[in-house]
Amino acid sequence: MMEHKREVFEEIVTRFVELKNTSELMIDLAYSSLMLNSKDLAEEVERLEENVDKLHTDFELLALTSDFKKEEASGFLGLIRLGVATERIADAAAEMAEVVLRGIEPHPVLKLAIREAEETVTQACVTSDSQLVDKTLKEARVPEETGMWILAIRRGNKSLRPKPGMKIQLGDVLLASGYAEGVEDFQKLASPAHQCDLE
Repeated sequence: MMEHKREVFEEIVTRFVELKNTSELMIDLAYSSLMLNSKDLAEEVERLEENVDKLHTDFELLALTSDFKKEEASGFLGLIRLGVATERIADAAAEMAEVVLRGIEPHPVLKLAIREAEETVTQACVTSDSQLVDKTLKEARVPEETGMWILAIRRGNKSLRPKPGMKIQLGDVLLASGYAEGVEDFQKLASPAHQCDLE
């Protein structure tokens, strides 16, 4: 019985961490979509917002249907409130991205910043012939090789916040920003001989 409770507790924590990490990633991508006036990043934020809604519902259902005693379950109340806060953060990120997707004219200060920026956003799919497969982000040295910084990794139906120790896998879609001159090198690094479907 204790083993089952521990497993349930660990699952609740795991789901909360995923919810928190996804909302943080959304904020990063939403700011980048505004600064770079990137519809690709804004669409990624929109896609993630739908994912967060499901994550939040699953998280709350798991916490509320767990069979912990009242004194054991009281600690979940704080987690549930934090879960609500992370969903609000995700909603705010989606509202920021909406500005880009609707083509709303940016404020003159933001427009000036966008015009002055020499950065761009691109994405590339990691194919079997890429030297990136099974390398950690630190080992891959993408910024040094291409001048592009990885903003997010889309793996299946999840988008992950990049961390130095994270391994790049075959089929990962890398979203990156950097100087326009680095885009071709970045694409070739991820997909040397061919492109894969990014849809």
